[in-house]
Formats: sequence, structure tokens, C-alpha cells
Amino acid sequence: MLVRMIRRFGIPLTTALIASLALAGCGGGGKQDTDGTKVPDAQKTADGTKLTQISPMTGLKVQGGLPNHPVMVVKIDNTFNSEPQVGLKSADMVVEELVEGGITRLATMFYSQLPSVVGPVRSARASDIGVIKPANAVLVASGAATRTQNRLREAGIAMHFEGSVGMYRDGSRHAPYNLFMRLPRFVTALHDSARPTQNYLPWGSESDFTGVSPATNIAVKFSTTSTTRFRYSPGAHKYVNTNSHASSSDHFLADSVLVLRVREGNAGYHDPAGNPVPEAKFFGSGSALLFHNGQVVRGSWSKPKPTSALTLRTTAGTLKVPAGHVWIELMPAAGPLNGAGSVTYN
Repeated sequence: MLVRMIRRFGIPLTTALIASLALAGCGGGGKQDTDGTKVPDAQKTADGTKLTQISPMTGLKVQGGLPNHPVMVVKIDNTFNSEPQVGLKSADMVVEELVEGGITRLATMFYSQLPSVVGPVRSARASDIGVIKPANAVLVASGAATRTQNRLREAGIAMHFEGSVGMYRDGSRHAPYNLFMRLPRFVTALHDSARPTQNYLPWGSESDFTGVSPATNIAVKFSTTSTTRFRYSPGAHKYVNTNSHASSSDHFLADSVLVLRVREGNAGYHDPAGNPVPEAKFFGSGSALLFHNGQVVRGSWSKPKPTSALTLRTTAGTLKVPAGHVWIELMPAAGPLNGAGSVTYN
């Protein structure tokens, strides 16, 4: 099957690009999950040169084939204490989760690029299971509560905490917001070539997206104390996180923002400050909003199991995400520990 056409930074598809995508999609090789979402093996020319592949994490073409290492999911602090966050601009995808105390944390996914340094690295939550498993990813975090470690281990997630190769404390910052990871060094020492076996999102092209309302400003409210804001830049065709804790040169520039309403449960323990810890149940189904190109479309999402890829639909049928870099918001439904989040846009 021909690989779906993609857009990178608004550049039109040329004849040569179409040809390379067609070649990358030919042949019967590749891995396929139970839902039929296929990640093709790299094709080679007669002299052994690899042609392009399509990244399961962005839907964009990858020259020379996919990286020979797993997706890295690094947990990053998302409060003013983290300023400046480091490495966000190199991420393929960012997933924002509610944690205790009404604040959020970022599950930042690195695959096509590895920043030299990323952080501040913070602890993992059970919410990460549904985020990590579909990518067959490796988790990098400062640590986790014993209960959470057991949950992650039972889910078959490879965990790497403080003390791992590449982790260090930055003496110019105060703990616990001073733990950083030299990601290339860590990946080299990992000796793990596991890759994603399915597309993380239902990737499509620009022509697949038909927005119905203007949406150049977005505000996603997680709690009374935490709201994440985006502004669409028509010149760059990107959504910019206007209250980011990264420096302006290190922002994650999103082609799309995907807001998913998810169930919130009680993780069953408290943090050291006595706050009960919520757990995002990133499986099941709920409402969805996809923001792209300054517009929005409403739909629904479904994900039968934590390991499953995400499916998106509208009343008209399948909703595809234009290939690119996506910021996913796991916006909470009302739960035992929290009120319902909300999203506004104009």
C-alpha cells in the first residue's frame, strides 16, 4: 500500500518526494499490530542504501531509515521550578498529564532526534503506562513510588531512574529540579534496538483535515492552578505554548494540538507533601478536539487497552492527524481527586 503523503513545514509535495514515499511504501515487509496499523521496514537500493521510511511517532518521512533505538519517554517537570526546561524542541511528541497538587508533568517523546541534554527529569506515574506502551518505549525518570514501579513492571515497561548512565545533577539548580539526562550517552549504553511496532496516531495528510471553526488561541485547563495556553502562528504554521517553561529557542513547536478527555482515578497513594496522586486512565474512549492550521474539528477517541494505538473519529468517519509534531493534552474528566478540566478557544 502506498504510504500516505505528508507535509513538512508547509512545503509542497514534489514529484521526487512522491516517488520516494511510494518506494518506501512498496513491498510486503514490515511489522503489523493486531489492529492492522503497519510500520514498514526500511527499503534498500541495489547498493544497500536505505530509502526513506515513515516515522510512527510523527508520520513524517525519515531519511536513511528509522533510528536503531527505542522511543525515549522522558518525564519532565512542568512548573516554574523547571525553568528553563531543556530539550523540548527536539521531541517528536509531548503528552501532558495531570499529577498531584493540580500541576502537570510532561511525558516527552524522543525518537528522530536526541537532544544532547534533557530535563529537569522528574518521577513517573501509573498514568504513563497508557502513554508509553503504544510506542514500545523506554521510560526515563528520576524514580517512582514503589506502587508505581510495580505497576510499570507488570506492564512490561523498561524503567531507567537516577543513577542510570548519562544522568547528572546540575549544581546551578536546586533539588529536585536539577536532575538532567545526557540522552545520546544513555542511548549508546542502552544497547537496545527495539522500535515502535505501530503508528502512535492515525496519521494522514493536510487534505485529510477539514477544520470547522477558527482556533488560533487555545487554553486547556487541568485544574484551578494549571492552564496550558497555545497561540497559532500563521507564518510558521505552528502552535506555540505561550506559557511554556522552556526558553523561546527551545520551545516544542506543535503542528497540531490534540485534546483528549480522559477518565481520572486514584493511584492509591500520596506524595511526600500529603497530596493524593491521580491516575489518568489512557484507555477506553472519550471526546476529542484536534487543532491544526488555526482551526479545530470535534470528534471522539477510543483505545481499547493501554497498549493499543489511538483511534479518532468524527460523525463523518475516521479522523486523521496531519503528519507532524503533536502536543497531546490528557484533559481530565471529573474524578475522585479532581474536577473536570476544560478547553476554550477562539
